[in-house]
Amino acid sequence: MAAASPRVIEPARGISFPSVRELWDHRDLLYFLARREVSVRYKQSVIGVFWAVLQPLLLAVVFSVFFGHLAKVPSEPGVPYAPFAVSGMVLWLFFAGAMSQSSESTVANERLISKVYFPRVIIPLAAVCPALIDFCVAFVVVLVTMFVYGIVPPVQIFLMPLLVLLALTTATGIGLWLSALNVRYRDVHHAIPFLILLGLFISPITYPFNLVPASVQPIYAINPLVGVLETYRWMLFPTAGWPGAIVLIPIAASIILLVTGAAYFHRAESRFADII
Repeated sequence: MAAASPRVIEPARGISFPSVRELWDHRDLLYFLARREVSVRYKQSVIGVFWAVLQPLLLAVVFSVFFGHLAKVPSEPGVPYAPFAVSGMVLWLFFAGAMSQSSESTVANERLISKVYFPRVIIPLAAVCPALIDFCVAFVVVLVTMFVYGIVPPVQIFLMPLLVLLALTTATGIGLWLSALNVRYRDVHHAIPFLILLGLFISPITYPFNLVPASVQPIYAINPLVGVLETYRWMLFPTAGWPGAIVLIPIAASIILLVTGAAYFHRAESRFADII
């Protein structure tokens, strides 16, 4: 029986993207890596996945006390501050977790990258799965908090999977860029916590969008999370209005980030094993 010929990995030329056929052929690997990411995340943890509940809940309590009670920061009109803060923190932790885990994934899997060939893009794709599972668990807390305060979600809540897909696509696009850059420039590792902290304050998570001065809103809305959060609250709260054209910004940003991130990652991945 003839030995299999070695596979030669050559740098991508021009603009190219990961092969969908190759990703499909390695779908089992994607599943096992995703399952590993989830199991490692809560390995030897006493309360396991319930950390997904505690984190947004405790952060929402802190913000409710200091922002809602002491600083008197308003929430969405007609919405008590507690469900407003809980819902915002759940979505933010989902986005931040998906982005940071995806960004760190290539360096964290350096041994796997340097020894075995497979489509490297599987690694950041698998890394976003724990954040998605955390969101599904934590979203139950959002619904319970709303019902405690007597808020009945509007019918458009059934569109929530589309909103989650939009947030996940945006986070994955950023993660593809940062995970590829992190292999060559380890400064990215130090920049990610700062970017997450910055994003917490420049996004309307614990305060409403209408609190931003009208003259600044067009510039502020360039942040794609603004449109994501405004659409998210329209799906949750009956008093929240349709965000309008602002929703087009995250849609366009998610497509651009995902396409350019995939292209850059594919171009850079042939050098990962040498650099990492």
